[in-house]
Amino acid sequence: MAILNGVHHVAYRCKNAKETVEWYQKHLDANFILAIAENEVPSTKAPDPYMHIFIDIGGGNILAFFELPTKADMIAPADANTPAWTQHLALKVDSVDTLMKAKAKLEAGGVEVLGPTDHTIFKSIYFFDPSGHRLELAANTATPEMDQALDKVKWDMLNEWDRTKKAPEHARWMHDGSGKVGAH
Repeated sequence: MAILNGVHHVAYRCKNAKETVEWYQKHLDANFILAIAENEVPSTKAPDPYMHIFIDIGGGNILAFFELPTKADMIAPADANTPAWTQHLALKVDSVDTLMKAKAKLEAGGVEVLGPTDHTIFKSIYFFDPSGHRLELAANTATPEMDQALDKVKWDMLNEWDRTKKAPEHARWMHDGSGKVGAH
């Protein structure tokens, strides 16, 4: 029996709960589904008021945020030793067409968008929410042949990386521009 059964929710801090809800509704058509406010943290019993909001991002997945008015302002990035592009939340869209429509909507709303970026097995765009969280929208473009080829080499790639800390060449076809499995 597996221990895990999916993601219940993913939670981040936000600068302003109302602004966050409105931004996700306006730009990503995400539904605001729940607000919880407490003056004491249930798990630690610390006297620390917060607003905890929950946003439905589709597919039974929930994105949550905490507004913490008694804490110092948010400082990005959270880890100064980690590049800003690394820490992000990638959300699925159903097609490249939907991806491009989302990009147009975001840009029309004044949001700066990077991309689309072609990752061979998916295409994506990148942007920031009002609290400075980096978001990615991704549309899968992989073929079954690509998925099978990547699955076949995943352990070899991981083991080589662990030894050398250099990018293995097992799936070079993803980055050589050909997109053809086995191409060098």
